[in-house]
Amino acid sequence: MNFELTPEQAQIRAVAREFAEAELGEKIAPYDERHEFPREIVAKLGPLGFMGVLVPPEYGGAGLDYVSYALIVEELNRGDASVGITMWAHNSLCANHIAMFGSKAQKEKYLPRLASGEALGAWGLTEPGSGSDAAAMRTRAVRDEGEWVLNGTKAFITNASVGAIAVVMAITDPPKRQKGISAFILEKGMPGFGVGQRYRKLGLHASDTAELVFDGARAPAANLLGDLNMGFVNTMQVLEGGRIAMAAMAVGIAQAALDQAIKYMKQRTAFGQTLAEFNGLQGMVADLATEIEAARLLTLRAAYLKDAGQPVKHTAAMAKLFASEVAMKAATKAVQIHGGAGYITDFPVERIFRDAKLTEIGEGTSEVQRLVIAREILQLK
Repeated sequence: MNFELTPEQAQIRAVAREFAEAELGEKIAPYDERHEFPREIVAKLGPLGFMGVLVPPEYGGAGLDYVSYALIVEELNRGDASVGITMWAHNSLCANHIAMFGSKAQKEKYLPRLASGEALGAWGLTEPGSGSDAAAMRTRAVRDEGEWVLNGTKAFITNASVGAIAVVMAITDPPKRQKGISAFILEKGMPGFGVGQRYRKLGLHASDTAELVFDGARAPAANLLGDLNMGFVNTMQVLEGGRIAMAAMAVGIAQAALDQAIKYMKQRTAFGQTLAEFNGLQGMVADLATEIEAARLLTLRAAYLKDAGQPVKHTAAMAKLFASEVAMKAATKAVQIHGGAGYITDFPVERIFRDAKLTEIGEGTSEVQRLVIAREILQLK
């Protein structure tokens, strides 16, 4: 077994870390306070190739492997999770769905714009009444001559109001439930397609999260993405990569929490010594560092298997489950180490703590991940 990164992967990680250190961190705090999307910062990701990481070069993308992708996601989220989730939701969900299942014409039309960062992408699966039970969605798509007409609402959609292109799932054959769901590509400006309420969230204040609303939205027949009624099956394949990205996001957040805890422990004194000299806190830091490294290795293993073309459904679920719970633990401990200082907005751990919780919910809750893992182990359908 070789645990070394290739020179190319190490260089990609270095570029991502350099960007995060220069453009994120403390600079994101004002956006977080204002609940403002950092357009200027996100715009800088395109020229680095970070908006088309998984897009093949022939469509303007970087065409990188999943290990490289996981490294980029970790480093960006180590700097700031709002920018990090903006980037990976665009890549893993919208752009990757089109790259995996789109026709040649669809790829030529949409992927260059997504890969360059000219257009941000959103991806609509969750609805107000269906989350973990995604097959219970109510959004309908009906064929009307040369168009598809969509009606319904998608909820909690990253990049919903700032995105120009969205991949959305809708029921096309209701009696078949999950076997009667199809995917569609919609663009802002299409008749009947709009944005609903924007959410004010516990964390990730600088990321854009809103509803997508379809009120007789009309899309050309050519915008059916993949085969008819295969949308749910394809979605499960897309989510495998999305869970790897969410795991990498969690690792980045956990590492950021540990970074801040170490920094504070070296600066803060009590009873004549720095906090770093207290044995109890040393043990806390040692445990966190060990668990973060384990989460990182689980994530990179899932990415490696994805690159090797092997099934990663339960491996990605393991990485996402473990890494997300480590992120929440690391953020909680980092706030505790800061004491009262960790409870005010003057220190980054307050924001990190709020951001960490989403990793236990998005891309399938921890409870869903345990179901996925258990069913694989027990060989249940």
